[in-house]
Amino acid sequence: MSEELRSLIQPHIDSFNYFTDHALGLIIENNEPIYFKHDNEHFYLKFIDVKIGSPTRSGDGKDMFPNEAREAGITYSASFNGVVGLFKKNDPVESPTYKFPINMGRMPIMLKSSHCRLRGMKPQELVKHHEEELEQGGYFIVNGNEKVCRLLVMTKANHPVSLLRKAWTNRGPGYTKYGVTIRCVRPDRSSVTNNLHYLSDGQVTIRFLHRRQEFFLPTTLLLKALVDTTEKEIYEHLVQGDNENTFLTDRVELSLREQKINNINRQEEVLDYIGARFRLKSGFPEYFTNRQIAEHYIDNYIFVHLPNYKDKFNLLILMIQKMYSLVSGKSGPDNIDSAAFHEVLLSGHLFGTMLKEKMAEYLDMAKGFFVKFTEDKKSPSMELAMRKSLDKSFKIGDRFDYFLATGNLKSRTGLDLQQTSGFVIIADRLNHLRFISHFRSIHRGAFFATMKTTSIRKLMPESWGFLCPVHTPDGAPCGLLNHLSSECLITKDILQEPSVEEATRLLPSFLANHGMAPIEMTSVYTWNYLSVVLNGRVIGKIESKLAMELVVMLRYLRSTGSEPAVPYNMEIAYVPPSTVDNSQYPGLYLFTTGARFMRPVINLTSGKRELIGPQEQLYMEIAVLPNEVIKGVSTHVETSPTSMLSLLANMTPFSDYNQSPRNMYQCQMAKQTMGTPIHSYPYRTDNKLYKIQNVQKPIVHTKNQVRYRMNDYPHGCNAVIAVISNTGYDMEDAMIINKSAYERGFGHGSVYKNEYIDLDEGVSRAELGKTYISRPNYLTDGLSDFLSEDGLPHVGRLIKPGDPYYTFIRPSDQKQVVKSYKGKEDAYIEEVRILGGNALKPVELVSKIVVKLRFNRNPVIGDKFSSRHGQKGVLSQLWPEVNMPFSESGMKPDVIINPNAFPSRMTIGMLVEIMTAKAGAIHGRFQDATAFQFDEKNTAIDFFGEQLVKAGYNYYGNEPMYSGTGGGEFEADIYFGVCYYQRLRHMVKDKYQVRALGKVNALTRQPIKGRKVGGGIRFGEMERDSLLAHGTSFCLNDRLMKSSDYAKVKVCKSCGSTLSILSKKESFSNHIVSECNICKTDNTTVVIALPYVFTYLVAELASVNINLKLQITQ
Repeated sequence: MSEELRSLIQPHIDSFNYFTDHALGLIIENNEPIYFKHDNEHFYLKFIDVKIGSPTRSGDGKDMFPNEAREAGITYSASFNGVVGLFKKNDPVESPTYKFPINMGRMPIMLKSSHCRLRGMKPQELVKHHEEELEQGGYFIVNGNEKVCRLLVMTKANHPVSLLRKAWTNRGPGYTKYGVTIRCVRPDRSSVTNNLHYLSDGQVTIRFLHRRQEFFLPTTLLLKALVDTTEKEIYEHLVQGDNENTFLTDRVELSLREQKINNINRQEEVLDYIGARFRLKSGFPEYFTNRQIAEHYIDNYIFVHLPNYKDKFNLLILMIQKMYSLVSGKSGPDNIDSAAFHEVLLSGHLFGTMLKEKMAEYLDMAKGFFVKFTEDKKSPSMELAMRKSLDKSFKIGDRFDYFLATGNLKSRTGLDLQQTSGFVIIADRLNHLRFISHFRSIHRGAFFATMKTTSIRKLMPESWGFLCPVHTPDGAPCGLLNHLSSECLITKDILQEPSVEEATRLLPSFLANHGMAPIEMTSVYTWNYLSVVLNGRVIGKIESKLAMELVVMLRYLRSTGSEPAVPYNMEIAYVPPSTVDNSQYPGLYLFTTGARFMRPVINLTSGKRELIGPQEQLYMEIAVLPNEVIKGVSTHVETSPTSMLSLLANMTPFSDYNQSPRNMYQCQMAKQTMGTPIHSYPYRTDNKLYKIQNVQKPIVHTKNQVRYRMNDYPHGCNAVIAVISNTGYDMEDAMIINKSAYERGFGHGSVYKNEYIDLDEGVSRAELGKTYISRPNYLTDGLSDFLSEDGLPHVGRLIKPGDPYYTFIRPSDQKQVVKSYKGKEDAYIEEVRILGGNALKPVELVSKIVVKLRFNRNPVIGDKFSSRHGQKGVLSQLWPEVNMPFSESGMKPDVIINPNAFPSRMTIGMLVEIMTAKAGAIHGRFQDATAFQFDEKNTAIDFFGEQLVKAGYNYYGNEPMYSGTGGGEFEADIYFGVCYYQRLRHMVKDKYQVRALGKVNALTRQPIKGRKVGGGIRFGEMERDSLLAHGTSFCLNDRLMKSSDYAKVKVCKSCGSTLSILSKKESFSNHIVSECNICKTDNTTVVIALPYVFTYLVAELASVNINLKLQITQ
């Protein structure tokens, strides 16, 4: 099994394993109790255990494998149970008054995670269970559909970021645009964002959210609440001996003086003051003291990643210093759009935060039911009432099901996220490349898609090596939907790696022995000392000249792995102090947390592979190629020049020779190619599957094609190609295909569609289960050519629209009813599946079946093809082989394309590929086309041109060719070779639309839109303009009236009204007379032809008191 392929998907699996194996325990430890009062006694509810099982069938409890869930259209899920404890006021956590085991529903399980049945299976075992040999997992199966939780960009955890936002000035009087924000992440991955705001009078306030409501606290008040300290100590901590900096000292003095007005100085007084303010909001019982309430808010809403109050104090001091540095202009704002301040939101982490919130909601709802039950005079005992309340509350597992099925998040708190939808996408198996790309795609967030600014979409230098510069869509999501580079890794959580956890614990003392002064020392350091921050905790101070030496040593130890206190995946971001204003705020920031970007480079000192992060990369000297290393300057070198590209961008041969937009287009088109999405076709029930018949390995491929085993899932074939303008059929990106090549199978493909037939759907409850597939009259009904004796269609038979499809028994009269095939095109019955029942107990009455239909999709005129260089073309003609131009050796091309495809698009890579593949085909070898291996001195043309010369061909790939129709030699030599061609899924058979008359809109009587419902094609404004420009008035009249909403309308000649005409029947006669209600005459009405929508306009104008008249002339 390909380890490289697994590494692409591993972050998804690691995060889900973290959720099931580590986060559950942390959530149980830290879930908040729900307090209530009963019979004048205080109680609280709390979860004391939660367990997730392995996937089983919900009916009989037997082991369930993923393919069973796919085939039956159900969710691949496991049992999900918990225990709720009911505690009295002073009960210890170990011994609740009552324990209630509860069924929490079912938890969807990620494939190949630690709870999945496929975990640890060898390829042979996977194939036995109807999975792919290279099945990597990383997705969920919900209602039979494969779903992926998309990677989302989040602000880097536990790192203070300085910002300028104009919107902050609207928060209240005195608020300015300056702020410092930090996203604090707990070990269970739930997070709280704290913002520091600068006020125009020099004060700083801290903001946090509680149940979507904002609260602000003065920072000087919070500093006193965190540590029992004095104003003098706070002043010294903030100023750090920089007394000459009057900008800083004036503001610090003012902030401390403002708080003096309240006359609360000691920590005890401050906590009492804060607790009293929050008492009404908290919902805590009355026996809680003000201090307990204040501590609850500080613990759960302020710097939640730090349990220790002294650490919170040190971090707040650092953030206030950063704020004053920003306002003074000494340091500039951080770029929040830069990858240096980003990390990833993974499915397991999101599941953990969701579960934590849903558990609190579950207990809250149960408490509400309990209060209702106990208000009743006939209320049962407390234990029984609580049991009923817990049973009546919602199933938590259903919330996860809904989340994965829709991608929408229903949350009371918002989970510290900026969006509520778009978290989940369907893992589309159009082809293998598209499927793998879903796991590497990373979105900036739905919130940013609505923003008008372009700064969020720009390619930042910091993202080099982490995000692919090529693989992003052109159009609306450009720059928002990116893909991770092929070498980019996502770090595991600390708890998943004991060595990293141990190293994080040992690191502060190791640094203290190598020049760092620990923060615990009481003396206050001067302003020229830099802060050393580990995962958002200030652990010490260091002199700037010592800091650089320490960083070099740490990076060396990180690459060798020889020091247990220096973890291999630690990011060492050193920002040196600068003499220039508006530079980054200096400090040494160390990170060992999970969900960060890392990538490998080679450390030149140790010569070993080392992982680096995006924030440290800014201040490192990394050479791209070994020959670019500058002695005494370069410290690292890239592992490969193509490591900056994503998996898909790396598949484009000679991509360094192409204009960059063409490489972008190829990344999109490779994902639209008819290829080999899977090998387990017989066991799949996907709604739509594509299969190409004439697949080959490309002669010209990149190293990654082999490394990631992409040749196991080919998506095209090697075609002989001539670049020639031979007929008019190759103009404007059209391409000619050799008819004989087509007959030999070039581009042949199939589409598989699955039709679900459920006879119980839409029937009344009384008739449920009584409608079933059967064919009792099989001897006499004459349908044996179409149907088997059981009433199901013959497998392998060609079925045409209107042919008998299946027969069933109608419950009302127990008669056999024949159902016809309603599809629009001919299909082959590939297979028929009966759903319901299992191996032990077969189903007796068949009411639910799946029929897999195969549609042959061989190329027709108008189908789309493309090379691997964004050169897309449409099949214009299948040209007979006898008329094709031929070379001296008698070779005839499979494909002809026009030379005009190259100059403006500059896809030189395709020209090189044609020549390279020709040399490869002649010499019988696969050619390496990895980017950046040739340069100006050693050119690809020389390398492959010499191979052609050795075989007796022209050095440049040109050949004399002869006309297929006249037999004469062309005056110019023709560029002739081999190119790998892909067939795209855009086919005429899926898109052609034709209609004369059909359904119309009831209001306007104009044709409705939509191919499926037999609608028309919109004749729009631009089409109208072109007909006007040509002066084709009859054509215009035909399109816009006769073929649209032609109507005969009665109008009064004298008053010009269409609304006042009334029709009435003459007495004793069938003759109908039309009369104008205004003129009161019946001899002035005439019938004229108008578009019906005009009468609608007249009626609409009349409703706003505007009368529209027509001038009728004979």
